Formats: sequence, C-alpha cells, structure tokens
Amino acid sequence: MEERPRLREAFIENPRMRYIMYGGKGGLGKTTFSAATGYWLAKKGYRVLVFSVDPQASLSDIFQRDIFGKGPQEIMPGLFAQEIDADRRIREYQDEIRRKIMDRYGLEEVPEEIESYIAAAAAEPAMEESAIFDEVVNIVVKGGYDYYIYDLVPLGHALYYLSMSSIYDAWINKITQLRTEMRRYQEVVAKMKSEKVTEEDEILDELLYIKERINASSRIFTDREKTAFFFVLTPEKISIIDTQKASALFSKFGVPLTGYIVNRVIPPELLEEDIPGYLKNRISSQRGPMEEIRRFFGQKVLGYVPEFERDITGLEMIERVALKMFGEV
Repeated sequence: MEERPRLREAFIENPRMRYIMYGGKGGLGKTTFSAATGYWLAKKGYRVLVFSVDPQASLSDIFQRDIFGKGPQEIMPGLFAQEIDADRRIREYQDEIRRKIMDRYGLEEVPEEIESYIAAAAAEPAMEESAIFDEVVNIVVKGGYDYYIYDLVPLGHALYYLSMSSIYDAWINKITQLRTEMRRYQEVVAKMKSEKVTEEDEILDELLYIKERINASSRIFTDREKTAFFFVLTPEKISIIDTQKASALFSKFGVPLTGYIVNRVIPPELLEEDIPGYLKNRISSQRGPMEEIRRFFGQKVLGYVPEFERDITGLEMIERVALKMFGEV
C-alpha cells in the first residue's frame, strides 16, 4: 500500500499558512514530523524555525546537535532549531522582578522577605509552564522567519498552553479594569484637591503590555489562514480513540484542524515476502485500525508514513521521512 501523500497540497493550497503545529500523544512522532517539515520547507528556499516547548524535547537528538537553551541554531541553510530552557527563563524572570523592585523603590538590593517570596514563587509547578508559554509568545511576536513549526508537548499539556491565552486574557481584563477605575478615582481626588496626577500607572502599563502580547499569540493560534494543526496518530485502537477525543477538545479553543498524519504504518505488501512471524502479526493487527482511521477521519488523513528500520536521527533519515510525508524533497 503506497498512498499518495496529500500533505504537500495542504501547503500549496494555503500560501499564507506560516504557523505549523504537530500534536498528539507522546512518542508518536511529532518531533520527527516537525523536523522533516522544516527540512522540506528549507529545501524549498524558506527560512524556517522548528522549536520545542516540551521539557523532554528531543530536537537535539534528532538533529544530532546540542541546541538546548542556546536559542535558534542553524542546522542547515534556511533551517533553524530551538529548544526552550524553562529553568533559564524562570531565572531571567526572577532577575527582571528584582530589577523592577530595586528601580521602583530605589533599593540597592531586594529585601530578604521579598527574596524568599520570589524563590517560593519560582518553585510553583505553574511557573515552568508560564515561563515556557512566555517564551513562545516572545518567539511568535519577534518574527524573522517564513515558517514557524511548533513541536508541541503531549496533548494534555498542549491543551493547557492553548487555554492559557484565554485564561490570562480574562484575568488581565479584570485587573486592567480595576486599575483603570483606580486611576480614574485618583484623578478625581486630585482635581478636588487642585493637584495634578503626574505619576504613570506602571502596573497598568505592564498589564496592557502583557495583554497585547498574549492576544498576538492567541490570534496566531486561531488564525485559519496562517495556522495549521496536524494530529499525529498510529494504527492502534487507543491512538484512534485519544485522537478523536483530543480533536474535539481542540476545536473548543478555535484551533484550526488541518488534518491527520498516520505514522508507523507497516506496508501490507511485505506479506508477499519472506518476513518473520511477529512482523506478519503486526501487519494483521494494523488492518482493523487502518480501516477505522479511513472511516473516522476520511479525507482529513493527509499522509501515511511507514515505520522505518532505525531511529530517525540525522539529516539523511530526516530527508527520508520528508520524502514519505510530502512525496518530494
């Protein structure tokens, strides 16, 4: 079974598409497909950034380069890769808080009780996720590439990141409204006392700045012309069920679902050759799930990628995957 990949057409038919996301359960091949897509686009002359927001990222492994926490690294002409170091981002955030406190109050150092609070806040589980999300916003807002390919974390965390935009936005809306009302009250009091309000509301300015950054990121995530989201699944019953549930959840956040890619398909024509019994059993076990995939997802399946004989590491193997995904390199 050699089915013509339709993934290439999804790119050709959507010339404004610039933000690519691969999602799915952990271990299904999201990083592999992210790397292969970046390779294919770079070969076509585009400037591409593949970046990972997964703390267990494996872009370093697949590209055979130590890129963790080093910012965008050029892998080959036009192709850049980046793995976000959440711990470093948290430290930078802490330093920024210390600097603002010292500047605001004219201190030479942060008081011990405030320092302990900053340290305690950094230990919160949500701090790492917030730091990573903030770095994603930085990357998106900064620009500089033709394509951005997000190697998303496993589904549960990916939903969290996508929901953070609306959660932060709602929270900041409330705080901003309160700060605006307080500002208005201060102005009224100042007029009654014949005084002039000259001090800027630094907190309000900071909140508005954060709000705009989050909105910019949220607009990209949900832009149906610029954003494509591909689910990765395998010919297994549990993978199909998980994908059905996840795609329904993602639609609630308005994320444009472009299609599905089936990975680790063992070609049935191998049955005509002299192959080990365990391989025959695996081909047989995939027959039912493959029928379900065609029935459930239909024309939304844009490609079937075979299982390779070795791990996908290095540009030579990445090229082979790209050939199977797009039918050309």
